[in-house]
Amino acid sequence: MTAVFVARLPVGSAADGGAAVEGFPWEAAEEARRGVEEVFQELGVPITFVAASGDPFTELCRIAEDIRTDAVVVGASAHAGHRLVGSLAVRLVKAGRWPVTVVP
Repeated sequence: MTAVFVARLPVGSAADGGAAVEGFPWEAAEEARRGVEEVFQELGVPITFVAASGDPFTELCRIAEDIRTDAVVVGASAHAGHRLVGSLAVRLVKAGRWPVTVVP
């Protein structure tokens, strides 16, 4: 099982060879990692946590392809604008590369 945290960086942010990213929310990523690891440890399921930056759709697709995933689980978007332009979940479903489960 792999959990992925993707941060959409502010316009003008730059990556420094992938090692340091200006504006990356490291604290939020670390909090997410701790929470995910705690839950999966209680369930006895090994977990790998990946933090990335960029467009969430692009990064999730890249990581899913890299790890040869069987399925993708994402949270439903609460943003009203996504009803017009499509949420991450809708984009993943439309891509048709993996079975996608959307959770509230």
